[in-house]
Amino acid sequence: MEEISDQIFIESSFAGVSLGAINWPHGLILIDSPFRVEDIRSWRSALLNMGGGVDRMLINLDAHPDRTLGSRAMECSVVGQEKLTHILRSRPVTFKSQGLESGAEWELYNTFTGIRWAPPDLSFSDSLQIHWNSEPLLLEHHPGPASGASWVVIPSHKLIFIGDAVTVDQPPFLGFADIPAWLLTLEQLAANPFQNHLLISSRSGIVTQKQVRRMSEFLQKINAILDELSARLYPLDEIMHQIPVLLKAFEFPVERHELYAHRLKWGLERQYYRRYRPTHVEPDE
Repeated sequence: MEEISDQIFIESSFAGVSLGAINWPHGLILIDSPFRVEDIRSWRSALLNMGGGVDRMLINLDAHPDRTLGSRAMECSVVGQEKLTHILRSRPVTFKSQGLESGAEWELYNTFTGIRWAPPDLSFSDSLQIHWNSEPLLLEHHPGPASGASWVVIPSHKLIFIGDAVTVDQPPFLGFADIPAWLLTLEQLAANPFQNHLLISSRSGIVTQKQVRRMSEFLQKINAILDELSARLYPLDEIMHQIPVLLKAFEFPVERHELYAHRLKWGLERQYYRRYRPTHVEPDE
């Protein structure tokens, strides 16, 4: 666990997501959850040693299974943008990976059945203030990476947990993304008010403004590829040819190549169908 500001910590050693913990006098505010049982135990044990107030609150930055599979096991109140409630309640309780599909981390593990999801106990539409300290913590809806995607903003520390808005060492999840909205979110993140803020990605830890710009350039490239493929006779066949080139934008261990190739393939296919064949794709999560 790394303390990145006074009583604000991140943990990046677990599979799937980088977690946050804010140790304020009223209690712990947690940002996202591990999904593996052993990681949940380890994380809860580490949190017990932090002291502070007795109350706990868990904020889910979106509904992705990598960050919500373990939410109920954290045994605390859950907070999230209002779309999370519908998404989580509509998911089946029998939830087992049959191999790589979306390229998510949880798909590497075949141990998830009978899941009891944890929809938010408290939800918000655009923004929410939490007063567990002398200074407020702000939850803000910033659409783009996923339905219900949110930021946690701590103005007094000039610090923002930005969820999946930026990924550095892995490709982003495009399957449920709204790319035009995502580009607007990144434009806002790169604006002057946030130039001196510490930015925490839920996949890559601390990120820079330069990496925010690179993510924007990558998404613009995705837009251009999809527009070009839409005019071709067999566009989905062409998608596979784009993946090796797109993966070069990210540095990762060679053993992750198959996972990330699946992630891009699945995401690009869904993006194509949503834009040009909307009757062929299921509703967004």
